[in-house]
Amino acid sequence: METIKGFIDHIIYRNKDNGYTVLNLLTQEGELTCVGFFKTMDQGETIEAQGDYAQHQVYGKQFKIEQYKILPPSDEVSVERYLSSGAVKGVGEALARRIVKAFGADTYRIIEEEPERLAEVKGISLRKAREIAASVYEKRDARDAMTFLQGYGISNTLALRIYETYGMGLYGIMRENPYKLAEDIQGIGFRIADEIAAKIGIHTDSDYRIRSGLLYTLQRAGGEGHCYLPADRLLVEAGELLEIAPSLMEPQLQNLAMDKKLVIKMPASGGSERRVYASTFYYAELNCARLLHDLNISEELLPAEEEALLKKIDQVEKDLGITLDALQKRSVLESIRNGVFILSGGPGTGKTTTINAIIRYFLSQGMDISLAAPTGRAAKRMTEATGYEARTIHRLLELSGAAALEGKTARFERNEENPLEADVIIVDEMSMVDIFLFQSLLKAVPVGARLIMVGDVNQLPSVGPGQVLADLIKSHAFQTVTLEKIFRQAQESDIVLNAHKIHAGEEPVLDNKSKDFFFLERNDVNVIYKHMIQLILEKLPRYVDATPYDIQVLTPMRKGKLGVETLNGILQKYLNPPDAKKRECHVGDTLFREGDKVMQIKNNYQLPWEVVSRYQIPIDQGMGIFNGDIGVIRSIDDYAKEVVVEFDEHRRVTYPYAGLDEIELAYAVTIHKSQGSEYPAVIMPLLSGPHMLFNRNLLYTGVTRAKACVTILGSRSTLLDMIANNQENRRYTGFADQVINTMANGDVNGFGKETL
Repeated sequence: METIKGFIDHIIYRNKDNGYTVLNLLTQEGELTCVGFFKTMDQGETIEAQGDYAQHQVYGKQFKIEQYKILPPSDEVSVERYLSSGAVKGVGEALARRIVKAFGADTYRIIEEEPERLAEVKGISLRKAREIAASVYEKRDARDAMTFLQGYGISNTLALRIYETYGMGLYGIMRENPYKLAEDIQGIGFRIADEIAAKIGIHTDSDYRIRSGLLYTLQRAGGEGHCYLPADRLLVEAGELLEIAPSLMEPQLQNLAMDKKLVIKMPASGGSERRVYASTFYYAELNCARLLHDLNISEELLPAEEEALLKKIDQVEKDLGITLDALQKRSVLESIRNGVFILSGGPGTGKTTTINAIIRYFLSQGMDISLAAPTGRAAKRMTEATGYEARTIHRLLELSGAAALEGKTARFERNEENPLEADVIIVDEMSMVDIFLFQSLLKAVPVGARLIMVGDVNQLPSVGPGQVLADLIKSHAFQTVTLEKIFRQAQESDIVLNAHKIHAGEEPVLDNKSKDFFFLERNDVNVIYKHMIQLILEKLPRYVDATPYDIQVLTPMRKGKLGVETLNGILQKYLNPPDAKKRECHVGDTLFREGDKVMQIKNNYQLPWEVVSRYQIPIDQGMGIFNGDIGVIRSIDDYAKEVVVEFDEHRRVTYPYAGLDEIELAYAVTIHKSQGSEYPAVIMPLLSGPHMLFNRNLLYTGVTRAKACVTILGSRSTLLDMIANNQENRRYTGFADQVINTMANGDVNGFGKETL
């Protein structure tokens, strides 16, 4: 990296959201255009910066600043230039000239150490002198803090966040407990805090370090779907992270429990396994159990009343022109009798027909109904299947981005104080709903309303923590009907029949005589690449009447030759090749190009979107883009460092380059990420992979994502091994126990005994 020094003559451009700045710097060699991310650097200041020169294809030679420090003005010229730049509130060119004329090269020291002497200058009162000094002090404090933090290798962006969070209190925090940064500041995790602590000289067996490491291990477990960890496993994993013996961490486990940062529980069924929760996870499970207890109002029917209801259901069948089987009819009846009802079943078992009958019945009784699903695509499918508008759960709950701080729990306008105005709420694809979203939903359901949850419990659990649908069914606390009969129309689909065979552990029909299920045995990775591209570009679009964009490659893995990362690079090359008319940008190891298919990979409740008309006039807007949403890059602006992505329902989002770590290419996605989506055609490359990952549940979920055609490319033995492998990755959740205990006795302390 090279080092330059100069005076900021003026700011050419600054993005207020991410701090991306283009400025004109006056150096000894002349004027220079500099770019970088910084919010505190202002016109009139002198800086010393490290970075590299780059040649922009439109704007020519630029200097990309990686690190910088603001220097105090050191001579009369630089002091006058600084004061007259507007950087100091209330001082213009004329006043700056008079101040420097009065004090010369000693001006800056006078302002900092004897500010009352500024009143000696004509036009400056004592009050004005103090205001000038306060403005300079504020700039100096920020400058000194940034310099202090950069001394520990902290980037400008993170240093600014630290200063904005703690102000001048950052010095004490940095010297005593830098691990607090990981708790308070988005973007600083345990590993960054640990690096800072090592540079400061914090001992590896520090109490602060152990506490932070334990909380980080639980947080990481939440990212893997767990709500708690057994104490022994937590201590082993945290010990490996911290390189400390588990026995040294036990006291801090107890201290964290006393500080209410985590909860330690013994299972209600007995045994010696201590369950250790981060507090937010434990109380999410407990709150859901309590709220369900209040909603689970059952109505006992007399024989005559039940007979009358069945007649009304018969009338619904006539109105819809359908015939319900015994389980479907029972489903409608139980949805009427119970405040909480669960409808489960695999593909082709008539869930949609049953939902339509339930909707028709409640509408005939004059009730208000709300339909929802976890993702935009799932909500769109529900709308098409029922003929009634379905919204995402986030939109149903009226997500507010105004108060939700990034990285914290989102605030929904609909909650216990402002519940949903509906008599019946039907939620589809419940297997995708994690414990935190479920908690938010339950808070908004008014007591007396009916909550009907629909899903396939045999699909993969949610990307987020918990396995809500599976735990609800496991608890046996709510009326549940599982549809089993495959209807005649579904029997014509080999996708449906083979999905059920896979679930039952049976070998699917692989003779390629099917109209919608194909297996092409290919054992060479390069051959799989070739056939995959042919299928997407040539064969499948005509066969399923779709575009190459709509055909989805699903794979079990992220890494490896058939993992998401490698496949996306290859598929991008052929499906959206380089073009002089398409702008590009590099972010890390990823190349993004206009026209690329991309996916949001984390929930961002603060991200604004808008829908624009053909004349680019906004006609709708809102907040929030969520994990798994798929869109297309519409434009890349290399000058403003921004990328515009259009998601489903024409929602357009502008990402600064610094925010592109939230999206990735989506020509290929993991089967986990495909949950809740349905594609005209699915291609699954399967050769080899980790035994625990290559299981029946994963294969079943991938196959059921296809609407018109499934093509599996790979090894027959791998496919059969997946079907035989019925081992699923266990998720540590206590929700079923919480529900059982709450339904049994309303125990406000949750299941089991708390231990310290």
